[in-house]
Amino acid sequence: MTSLDKQTAAGSADSAGTANSAEQQQVTEAALFEAFGGLRGLAETTLPGLVFILIYTINKDIHAAALAALVPAGLMALARLVRRDTVKHAFSGVFGVVVGVVFAMVTGNAKDFYLPGMLYGLGLSLAYLISAAAGFPLLGLILGPVFKENLSWRTRNPGRKRAYVKASYAWGFIFLGKAAILFPLYWWADPTKFGWVTVALKIPPLLLAVYLTWIFLAKAPPPINVIAEMEAEEAARSAAAEGVARSAASDSEARDAGPDAAGPHTVAEDTARRDGGSA
Repeated sequence: MTSLDKQTAAGSADSAGTANSAEQQQVTEAALFEAFGGLRGLAETTLPGLVFILIYTINKDIHAAALAALVPAGLMALARLVRRDTVKHAFSGVFGVVVGVVFAMVTGNAKDFYLPGMLYGLGLSLAYLISAAAGFPLLGLILGPVFKENLSWRTRNPGRKRAYVKASYAWGFIFLGKAAILFPLYWWADPTKFGWVTVALKIPPLLLAVYLTWIFLAKAPPPINVIAEMEAEEAARSAAAEGVARSAASDSEARDAGPDAAGPHTVAEDTARRDGGSA
Protein backbone atom coordinates (compact mmCIF):
# COMPACT_ATOMS: atom_id res chain seq x y z
CA MET A 1 0.00 0.00 0.00
CA THR A 2 1.43 3.38 -0.99
CA SER A 3 1.53 6.39 1.31
CA LEU A 4 -1.26 7.97 -0.75
CA ASP A 5 -3.44 4.88 -0.21
CA LYS A 6 -2.73 5.01 3.51
CA GLN A 7 -3.67 8.68 3.67
CA THR A 8 -6.88 7.99 1.73
CA ALA A 9 -7.80 5.10 4.04
CA ALA A 10 -7.07 7.20 7.13
CA GLY A 11 -9.19 10.03 5.73
CA SER A 12 -12.06 7.65 5.05
CA ALA A 13 -11.84 6.26 8.59
CA ASP A 14 -11.80 9.76 10.06
CA SER A 15 -14.83 10.73 7.95
CA ALA A 16 -16.72 7.62 9.07
CA GLY A 17 -15.84 8.32 12.71
CA THR A 18 -16.96 11.93 12.39
CA ALA A 19 -20.23 10.85 10.78
CA ASN A 20 -20.88 8.28 13.53
CA SER A 21 -20.08 10.86 16.22
CA ALA A 22 -22.42 13.41 14.65
CA GLU A 23 -25.17 10.79 14.36
CA GLN A 24 -24.71 9.80 18.02
CA GLN A 25 -24.92 13.44 19.09
CA GLN A 26 -28.16 13.87 17.13
CA VAL A 27 -29.63 10.73 18.73
CA THR A 28 -28.60 12.00 22.17
CA GLU A 29 -30.16 15.41 21.52
CA ALA A 30 -33.43 13.87 20.34
CA ALA A 31 -33.59 11.52 23.33
CA LEU A 32 -32.94 14.30 25.84
CA PHE A 33 -35.49 16.51 24.09
CA GLU A 34 -38.06 13.73 24.42
CA ALA A 35 -37.18 12.81 28.00
CA PHE A 36 -37.36 16.34 29.41
CA GLY A 37 -40.23 17.68 27.33
CA GLY A 38 -38.40 20.16 25.15
CA LEU A 39 -39.48 23.80 24.95
CA ARG A 40 -43.10 22.95 25.69
CA GLY A 41 -42.07 21.06 28.81
CA LEU A 42 -40.11 24.09 29.99
CA ALA A 43 -43.15 26.29 29.41
CA GLU A 44 -45.41 23.89 31.31
CA THR A 45 -42.95 23.91 34.20
CA THR A 46 -42.43 27.67 34.33
CA LEU A 47 -45.56 29.48 33.16
CA PRO A 48 -47.93 28.69 36.09
CA GLY A 49 -45.41 29.95 38.65
CA LEU A 50 -44.79 33.04 36.56
CA VAL A 51 -48.53 33.80 36.36
CA PHE A 52 -48.88 33.29 40.12
CA ILE A 53 -46.15 35.73 41.11
CA LEU A 54 -47.23 38.24 38.45
CA ILE A 55 -50.82 38.37 39.72
CA TYR A 56 -49.68 38.38 43.35
CA THR A 57 -47.25 41.25 42.68
CA ILE A 58 -50.09 43.29 41.18
CA ASN A 59 -52.87 42.79 43.75
CA LYS A 60 -51.34 40.82 46.70
CA ASP A 61 -54.34 38.45 46.56
CA ILE A 62 -53.24 34.85 47.16
CA HIS A 63 -56.58 33.33 46.06
CA ALA A 64 -56.67 35.25 42.76
CA ALA A 65 -53.03 34.45 42.03
CA ALA A 66 -53.48 30.76 42.88
CA LEU A 67 -56.56 30.36 40.68
CA ALA A 68 -54.87 32.27 37.84
CA ALA A 69 -51.92 29.85 37.98
CA LEU A 70 -54.28 26.94 37.34
CA VAL A 71 -55.45 28.42 34.03
CA PRO A 72 -52.25 28.04 31.94
CA ALA A 73 -51.52 24.64 33.49
CA GLY A 74 -54.98 23.37 32.56
CA LEU A 75 -54.88 24.88 29.05
CA MET A 76 -51.50 23.33 28.25
CA ALA A 77 -52.62 19.93 29.48
CA LEU A 78 -55.80 20.23 27.40
CA ALA A 79 -53.74 21.21 24.34
CA ARG A 80 -51.67 18.05 24.67
CA LEU A 81 -54.80 15.95 24.96
CA VAL A 82 -56.28 17.53 21.83
CA ARG A 83 -53.04 16.94 19.90
CA ARG A 84 -52.84 13.40 21.30
CA ASP A 85 -49.35 14.22 22.47
CA THR A 86 -47.56 12.87 25.54
CA VAL A 87 -49.20 14.32 28.63
CA LYS A 88 -46.78 13.27 31.37
CA HIS A 89 -45.12 16.70 31.55
CA ALA A 90 -48.43 18.57 31.43
CA PHE A 91 -50.07 16.41 34.10
CA SER A 92 -47.01 16.53 36.34
CA GLY A 93 -47.10 20.31 35.97
CA VAL A 94 -50.82 20.46 36.75
CA PHE A 95 -50.35 18.23 39.79
CA GLY A 96 -47.52 20.42 41.09
CA VAL A 97 -49.56 23.58 40.56
CA VAL A 98 -52.61 22.11 42.33
CA VAL A 99 -50.51 21.06 45.34
CA GLY A 100 -48.90 24.51 45.45
CA VAL A 101 -52.29 26.20 45.25
CA VAL A 102 -53.58 24.10 48.15
CA PHE A 103 -50.52 24.88 50.27
CA ALA A 104 -50.76 28.63 49.62
CA MET A 105 -54.51 28.88 50.19
CA VAL A 106 -54.46 26.79 53.38
CA THR A 107 -51.54 28.58 55.02
CA GLY A 108 -52.25 32.04 53.61
CA ASN A 109 -48.57 32.40 52.73
CA ALA A 110 -47.80 33.11 49.09
CA LYS A 111 -44.34 31.55 49.45
CA ASP A 112 -45.94 28.19 50.18
CA PHE A 113 -47.10 28.02 46.56
CA TYR A 114 -43.48 27.18 45.68
CA LEU A 115 -42.73 24.98 48.73
CA PRO A 116 -43.83 21.60 47.24
CA GLY A 117 -41.63 22.16 44.21
CA MET A 118 -38.70 23.08 46.44
CA LEU A 119 -39.11 19.94 48.53
CA TYR A 120 -39.41 17.85 45.38
CA GLY A 121 -36.24 19.39 43.95
CA LEU A 122 -34.33 18.76 47.17
CA GLY A 123 -35.46 15.14 47.29
CA LEU A 124 -34.56 14.69 43.64
CA SER A 125 -31.08 16.09 44.17
CA LEU A 126 -30.45 13.61 46.99
CA ALA A 127 -31.79 10.76 44.85
CA TYR A 128 -29.40 11.68 42.02
CA LEU A 129 -26.39 11.89 44.34
CA ILE A 130 -27.13 8.74 46.35
CA SER A 131 -27.91 6.64 43.27
CA ALA A 132 -24.71 7.83 41.55
CA ALA A 133 -22.62 7.03 44.63
CA ALA A 134 -24.23 3.57 44.78
CA GLY A 135 -23.29 2.86 41.14
CA PHE A 136 -26.92 2.76 40.04
CA PRO A 137 -27.39 6.27 38.61
CA LEU A 138 -30.94 7.53 38.50
CA LEU A 139 -30.41 9.19 35.13
CA GLY A 140 -29.61 5.81 33.60
CA LEU A 141 -32.97 4.51 34.81
CA ILE A 142 -34.72 7.53 33.29
CA LEU A 143 -32.92 7.61 29.93
CA GLY A 144 -32.24 3.90 29.41
CA PRO A 145 -35.71 3.17 27.98
CA VAL A 146 -35.56 6.35 25.88
CA PHE A 147 -32.34 5.14 24.21
CA LYS A 148 -33.81 1.60 23.96
CA GLU A 149 -30.91 0.26 26.00
CA ASN A 150 -32.91 -0.35 29.20
CA LEU A 151 -30.38 -1.50 31.84
CA SER A 152 -27.75 -2.89 29.45
CA TRP A 153 -25.44 -0.01 30.39
CA ARG A 154 -24.97 -1.51 33.86
CA THR A 155 -23.23 -4.73 32.81
CA ARG A 156 -22.45 -4.50 29.09
CA ASN A 157 -21.44 -0.88 28.54
CA PRO A 158 -19.15 0.42 31.33
CA GLY A 159 -18.31 3.63 29.47
CA ARG A 160 -21.99 4.39 29.24
CA LYS A 161 -22.44 3.70 32.94
CA ARG A 162 -19.65 6.14 33.83
CA ALA A 163 -21.37 8.82 31.74
CA TYR A 164 -24.66 8.25 33.56
CA VAL A 165 -22.87 8.45 36.93
CA LYS A 166 -21.23 11.77 35.97
CA ALA A 167 -24.51 13.17 34.66
CA SER A 168 -26.40 12.09 37.79
CA TYR A 169 -23.80 13.80 39.97
CA ALA A 170 -24.22 16.93 37.84
CA TRP A 171 -28.00 16.92 38.26
CA GLY A 172 -27.68 16.27 41.98
CA PHE A 173 -25.24 19.08 42.69
CA ILE A 174 -27.09 21.56 40.46
CA PHE A 175 -30.42 20.88 42.17
CA LEU A 176 -28.72 20.94 45.57
CA GLY A 177 -27.20 24.33 44.77
CA LYS A 178 -30.62 25.62 43.75
CA ALA A 179 -32.09 24.40 47.05
CA ALA A 180 -29.24 26.10 48.96
CA ILE A 181 -30.34 29.40 47.41
CA LEU A 182 -34.12 29.03 47.73
CA PHE A 183 -34.56 27.64 51.24
CA PRO A 184 -32.84 30.57 53.04
CA LEU A 185 -34.88 32.97 50.90
CA TYR A 186 -38.04 31.09 51.85
CA TRP A 187 -37.42 32.01 55.49
CA TRP A 188 -36.00 35.49 55.12
CA ALA A 189 -37.23 37.12 51.87
CA ASP A 190 -40.63 38.74 51.33
CA PRO A 191 -43.08 36.74 49.17
CA THR A 192 -42.76 38.93 46.07
CA LYS A 193 -38.97 38.84 45.84
CA PHE A 194 -38.90 35.17 46.73
CA GLY A 195 -41.42 34.37 44.00
CA TRP A 196 -39.47 36.18 41.29
CA VAL A 197 -36.19 34.53 42.31
CA THR A 198 -37.88 31.14 42.26
CA VAL A 199 -39.24 31.71 38.76
CA ALA A 200 -35.85 33.01 37.58
CA LEU A 201 -34.19 29.81 38.85
CA LYS A 202 -36.59 27.48 37.04
CA ILE A 203 -35.00 27.22 33.60
CA PRO A 204 -31.24 28.04 33.84
CA PRO A 205 -30.31 25.17 36.23
CA LEU A 206 -32.37 22.72 34.18
CA LEU A 207 -30.72 23.82 30.93
CA LEU A 208 -27.29 23.51 32.53
CA ALA A 209 -28.05 19.98 33.74
CA VAL A 210 -29.38 18.93 30.34
CA TYR A 211 -26.36 20.44 28.58
CA LEU A 212 -23.89 18.60 30.84
CA THR A 213 -25.84 15.38 30.30
CA TRP A 214 -25.56 15.86 26.56
CA ILE A 215 -21.80 16.44 26.86
CA PHE A 216 -21.25 13.29 28.93
CA LEU A 217 -23.43 11.04 26.79
CA ALA A 218 -22.16 12.38 23.46
CA LYS A 219 -18.63 11.35 24.48
CA ALA A 220 -19.74 7.97 25.84
CA PRO A 221 -19.98 4.75 23.81
CA PRO A 222 -23.24 4.43 21.86
CA PRO A 223 -26.17 2.69 23.57
CA ILE A 224 -26.77 -1.01 23.04
CA ASN A 225 -30.20 -1.31 21.46
CA VAL A 226 -31.56 -4.28 23.39
CA ILE A 227 -34.95 -3.90 21.74
CA ALA A 228 -33.38 -4.48 18.32
CA GLU A 229 -31.42 -7.41 19.75
CA MET A 230 -34.57 -9.04 21.08
CA GLU A 231 -36.35 -8.50 17.77
CA ALA A 232 -33.39 -10.05 15.90
CA GLU A 233 -33.35 -13.05 18.25
CA GLU A 234 -37.08 -13.52 17.79
CA ALA A 235 -36.69 -13.32 14.01
CA ALA A 236 -33.85 -15.90 14.13
CA ARG A 237 -35.95 -18.25 16.24
CA SER A 238 -38.87 -17.90 13.85
CA ALA A 239 -36.62 -18.58 10.85
CA ALA A 240 -35.13 -21.63 12.55
CA ALA A 241 -38.55 -22.97 13.44
CA GLU A 242 -39.72 -22.40 9.88
CA GLY A 243 -36.66 -24.25 8.54
CA VAL A 244 -37.29 -27.21 10.85
CA ALA A 245 -40.92 -27.33 9.76
CA ARG A 246 -39.89 -27.27 6.08
CA SER A 247 -37.35 -30.04 6.62
CA ALA A 248 -39.91 -32.16 8.46
CA ALA A 249 -42.43 -31.63 5.64
CA SER A 250 -39.84 -32.66 3.02
CA ASP A 251 -38.93 -35.79 4.98
CA SER A 252 -42.59 -36.67 5.33
CA GLU A 253 -43.16 -36.26 1.59
CA ALA A 254 -40.11 -38.42 0.81
CA ARG A 255 -41.34 -41.18 3.12
CA ASP A 256 -44.81 -41.07 1.60
CA ALA A 257 -43.37 -41.28 -1.93
CA GLY A 258 -40.86 -44.05 -0.85
CA PRO A 259 -41.04 -47.22 -3.02
CA ASP A 260 -42.95 -45.63 -5.92
CA ALA A 261 -40.35 -42.97 -6.44
CA ALA A 262 -37.29 -45.08 -5.74
CA GLY A 263 -38.43 -48.29 -7.59
CA PRO A 264 -37.80 -47.35 -11.24
CA HIS A 265 -34.56 -45.71 -10.33
CA THR A 266 -33.40 -48.79 -8.43
CA VAL A 267 -34.33 -51.14 -11.32
CA ALA A 268 -32.46 -48.95 -13.79
CA GLU A 269 -29.42 -48.96 -11.56
CA ASP A 270 -29.58 -52.78 -11.20
CA THR A 271 -29.89 -53.19 -15.00
CA ALA A 272 -26.89 -50.93 -15.57
CA ARG A 273 -24.85 -52.87 -13.09
CA ARG A 274 -25.79 -56.22 -14.70
CA ASP A 275 -24.95 -54.93 -18.18
CA GLY A 276 -21.67 -53.70 -16.94
CA GLY A 277 -20.90 -57.05 -15.32
CA SER A 278 -21.75 -58.92 -18.52
CA ALA A 279 -19.43 -56.73 -20.56
